[in-house]
Amino acid sequence: MAHEKNDGLNNDVAVSPSQQNETVFPSRLKRKLKMVPPSLGKLRPTVGQCCMKCTPGSLHGKLGQKSIPSFHNLLSIDNTHARYQGWLVRRISCLLFVSGCKVSSRPSGNRLERIGQSNRVKEVVAVERQAPEGRGVRELTNRLSPYLPLINTSIVPSLVRFVGWLMLKVFASVFDNIQVDLNQLAPLQRASQEGSLLLYVHVRQSLVDCALVPLVLFCHKLAVPYAVCPLQCSSYSLRAILQRVGVLLLPPSLQTEEDAERDSLFSPVMTSLVDELLHEGQPISVGLSAETGRGGQWLAHIAQLLKRGSVTDVTLVPVGISYDRVLDTRTQVGLGVIFQCLWSLIWRKRVGSVRVHFAQPFSLKEMCEGGRWSADEWLPLQDLLLPIILGDRTKSASGQRRMSWLLPSSHRTPDLRELTHLERDLSVAVIRHLAFSLSSCAALMSTSLMSTLLLHRHRKGVKASLLCQDLAWLTTEVLFRNKDVGFQGSLAEIAHHSLSLLAPHLIIAAAPSRKDPFIMARVSPAASVHLSRYAQIVTHTFILEAVGACAVSAMLCEVVSSGVSARVRGGVPDEEEVKGDLEFDVVLCQSELTDRALQLCLLLPPGFQPPCQSSQSFAMDAVDRLVHCGILVIEETPRDVPTCDFWKREGLLTWTTGEDSGHSDSDCEEQEACSYKISQPSQCPEMLFFLCSMLAGHLRALCWTTAALDLLHVPLPEAEFVARIHSHLCDTANKKKQHYESCTKESARTAVRTLIDLGVISEHPQEGGAVSLHVAPRFQLPENRQKLTHFISQYVYN
Repeated sequence: MAHEKNDGLNNDVAVSPSQQNETVFPSRLKRKLKMVPPSLGKLRPTVGQCCMKCTPGSLHGKLGQKSIPSFHNLLSIDNTHARYQGWLVRRISCLLFVSGCKVSSRPSGNRLERIGQSNRVKEVVAVERQAPEGRGVRELTNRLSPYLPLINTSIVPSLVRFVGWLMLKVFASVFDNIQVDLNQLAPLQRASQEGSLLLYVHVRQSLVDCALVPLVLFCHKLAVPYAVCPLQCSSYSLRAILQRVGVLLLPPSLQTEEDAERDSLFSPVMTSLVDELLHEGQPISVGLSAETGRGGQWLAHIAQLLKRGSVTDVTLVPVGISYDRVLDTRTQVGLGVIFQCLWSLIWRKRVGSVRVHFAQPFSLKEMCEGGRWSADEWLPLQDLLLPIILGDRTKSASGQRRMSWLLPSSHRTPDLRELTHLERDLSVAVIRHLAFSLSSCAALMSTSLMSTLLLHRHRKGVKASLLCQDLAWLTTEVLFRNKDVGFQGSLAEIAHHSLSLLAPHLIIAAAPSRKDPFIMARVSPAASVHLSRYAQIVTHTFILEAVGACAVSAMLCEVVSSGVSARVRGGVPDEEEVKGDLEFDVVLCQSELTDRALQLCLLLPPGFQPPCQSSQSFAMDAVDRLVHCGILVIEETPRDVPTCDFWKREGLLTWTTGEDSGHSDSDCEEQEACSYKISQPSQCPEMLFFLCSMLAGHLRALCWTTAALDLLHVPLPEAEFVARIHSHLCDTANKKKQHYESCTKESARTAVRTLIDLGVISEHPQEGGAVSLHVAPRFQLPENRQKLTHFISQYVYN
C-alpha cells in the first residue's frame, strides 16, 4: 500500500510492503468482515441481451444465449487442453494448444484491383489528378501506393498461431486471469456456421482491446477477425507482422485518426476495403469511442452498404471488456517501444483480472429497417433547452437531442457527403445504441466499485471496516440492477485486492493503537482522474438514480434560495415565511420533478440513454427509481370519503349494458399528479448526495467552461479552443484544490461539444477541413451567460 508519514492523518506511521495485508485488514478485522459477505450466488445476472424494442427478432430468435454463465480462464492452459500426457506435455501445453487451433488462410488475392475499380475511389482520384483517360490506370496505381499495405492485409495461419502463443505468454505475466463466458460464445459459433457476417464492436480503452478480441476468438476455435486499429506503427517489420495477422493499421503517411479523416482517399479506400472483406465473408472487429463516436464512421459505411444491397445483413456483436486496471498504451509504437513495454510488464506486478462479455448478437438490417431506433423526433439541443435557459419557455419540449457530431462532418470525410439527413440520424442512432449496449454488458470490477465509494461517498476518508460494508452493499445494488461483477471471494480479499491496485492514489493511515485503518483518496489531479475513470461505469449503472437525485437537489436548492416555506405543492410555495432554520418537510410535485429530470438528461453525453427510449420516459423512470430505492415516498393525499365511495361517486363502478356503446368500464379520467416527500428528513439523506456526486464532475466542467467564455474574445481553431478551455479547467481546479476529475481533456471536449449544441459556441468550417470556434453573439452578453451558469449549476451537488 501507499503510505505517507506527513499526510496529516497519522504522522508516525510507516508500513513496509510485506505488512500491507495485515496492516489494512488485521486478523480481528478479517473475522468481523466474514460476517458481511457480498451477495454473489451461483446464478449471475443475464447480461448483454439485445434491445427488446429495436431488434425483437434477434432477441427471441435462435441466437439467444443461456442464462447460467460458465466462465473459463483464457490463461489457464494445461495438459488437459492437449491431446497427449506427460511431463514434457505439461511444459509445452500452451504451445500444443495453440498449434491445435484451426485458422483458415485468408489471402488478399486481387483485392487491390477490385478496390481500385470501385466508383468511390475512381471518383476521388479523377477529381484530384484530373488525369487523361490513357493514364488513368497508372495514375490510380500511383495514388493508391501508400494504401497498398493496408489493402493487402491478410491472415497467415502460422503467424497467427505464433502471435497467439506470444500474447498468451505476455498476458499471463500481466493479468491474473482473463475470464470469458463460454455460454456467450455458443451463439457466435452458431452464427458462424450459418455464414452470418459478424462485426465485433468494443469500447476503446487501450490497444490491449484490439488484441483481446481476436485472441479470445482464436482460442475458442472461432474465425479470427480483421481488427480495425487506429495505430501508427513506425517499424516496417512490426507493421508487416501485424498486417499478416489481420490488423488494419493507419497508412504510414497519416499520423493520427484526425489526419485520416481529412485525407480525401482514406475513407473511400477503407469503405471499399470493408465492403470487400464482407463480401469475402470475413469477420471484422471495430473499436468505438463512446464519448466522441470515433470509429463509428465504419458502422455508417456498413449501414450504407446494407441499404445499397451490397450485403444482405450484418450481425453486430457488442463486446464488453472490463479491467481491474487499464493498461496505458500509446497510439504510435515501434519495435523499441514494444520491447520496452514487454520488459517492464514482465518485471512488474500483475494488474489484476480481465472480464470479456460477448453480448447477444443482433441484426443490423432488422434495426435499420424496423424504424424503431428512435422514440422521439431528433431536434437541436438549442431548440430543446435554450428557450428554458433564457426564460422564454417554462416547460421542456418533446424530443431528443441530435448528436450528429458522433459522425465525422461531411467536409472532413467526403465519403459521408452522400448520406441524407435521415441516413445520418440512423447511423448516429446505431452508434448511440452500441455505446449504451457496451456499457450495459460490461462487468463491474472491484476497482470500479472501490473508486466510486472513495470518490463519491467517502471523499473525506473512511475506516476500512465501514468501507468493506459499503462495498458489500454496493455489490448487492449492482447485482439487483441486472449488472454482473467481475470478481468473487471473501469480502476482505476483494477489498484488499482493489485497494492494492489503487494504492498509488490512496492514503492509508494505520497504527497499532487503531482498530481500523483510515483510507482516503489523495487530493491530486492524477488520483482524482484515475478514480473517476474507473467510477464511470458505475455511473452508467446508476444513471437513472443519479438523474433523479440531481433533479431533487435542484428543486431543493430552489426552495432554499426562495426564502419561503419549504412545503411546496405543484411548484407554488405557500405564503408562510420561514423563521429560523428551514424545516425539512418538502413536498415535490411529480410534473415539476419529471421536467427537471428531462432537462438534465438532455445534457448527458452519449452512452447513458438508449435512443429508442423517449426522453420523457427516461425522466419518469428516473423519478420512479428514487421511489424504489427509498429516497422518495409518495405522499398520501387525505380524502373526506373512503376510496371505494369515491370510485362509486365518480360512476366508475357502474354496470352498463352491452348495447351502451358510449360508455366503457375501461374508460377513466386523467390520473391525478402525485407528490413526493423525501424519506427520513431528520437525517441528511446520504444516498441522495452520493447519487448527485456521480454527475457532479460532468456538470461542474460545464459550469467552469461557461465561466471561461469571458476569456475567449476572438475566433480560434477547434484544437486551440479546446486546449484553452482545458487549461482554464485545470487552473480552476488548482485554485480550488479539489474537483480535479472535472479538468480532464475528455471533460473539456465534452463540455465544448455540449455548448456548441446549445448554440452558445458557434463553429465555422475553414479550408482543409478545419473548424474555428467562437462565442455566439447572444452569449457575449453577461446576463445570458449568467442565466446559463445558473441553469447548469442548479444540478451540481456541493
